[in-house]
Amino acid sequence: MSHTAHIPSHRKPRQRASKSALRAGVAGGFLSTIAVAGAAGPAQAEPVTQTIEMPTITDGLSTAVAASAQATQQVALDLETRASEDAAAEKAAKTAKKAYAEAVREAEAKKKAEAAAKAKAKAEAEERAERASRTAERTTLSASSGSSDSGSSASAPSSSSNVSGSAASIVAFAKAQVGDAYVSGGTGPNAWDCSGLVQAAYRTAGIDLPRVSQSQSTAGTQVSLDNLQPGDILYWGGAGSAYHVAIYVGGGEFVGAQNSSTGTVQRSLDYDRPTGAVRVL
Repeated sequence: MSHTAHIPSHRKPRQRASKSALRAGVAGGFLSTIAVAGAAGPAQAEPVTQTIEMPTITDGLSTAVAASAQATQQVALDLETRASEDAAAEKAAKTAKKAYAEAVREAEAKKKAEAAAKAKAKAEAEERAERASRTAERTTLSASSGSSDSGSSASAPSSSSNVSGSAASIVAFAKAQVGDAYVSGGTGPNAWDCSGLVQAAYRTAGIDLPRVSQSQSTAGTQVSLDNLQPGDILYWGGAGSAYHVAIYVGGGEFVGAQNSSTGTVQRSLDYDRPTGAVRVL
């Protein structure tokens, strides 16, 4: 072997500059590609550059939480108090309404009682006035008819025990209504005015009389009060202008719906002597 023969060196050969540049270019190109791809991605996909730390519960935060809880509890208490106040107000309103209604009822009852008392007093006054007027009219009539009746003998009024036929029906009906109330315009069955009772009594005998006392006082033949028969119509006032009528039931008595104070009664002729009478039967 020649002393000049090439012996391989154990040293690592140096890289050539061109090869190093190539490698640097490849690496740069790769990084550039990554950069371009990142830029072309969605705008929201930004890299996270910082870490968000969760807040630590401190004394201040604890105080704030407690204050919030207390405020919430206070609101609940306020709402409960308001509900209680509203319920109390509603109850008070109902109580006041009930008291007002009761006061109104009491006032109305008092008013009705006063009106009834006034009506009763008025009816009594009217009855006294009617009696006075009837007395004066009877005095006048007696004076005018005294001469014509002086020569005739007076016959006693017929007794109701001898009544028969239609007269008996009329008398029985009239007596059955004694105790009923007097109501102006009343035609029964439990309340009457004077002419309403007379008309109903005659209807039981199949006889239709006029409705009012003025017409009833001229519905038949005029008869003397000394010659009455059961079933005759008695009237107070003038014939054709009578203001009250009743039915003679015999025995010197009559039945009539007098006024609101007495109602329907059976009385003696002397209680309130009539002006005249008519006979329909």
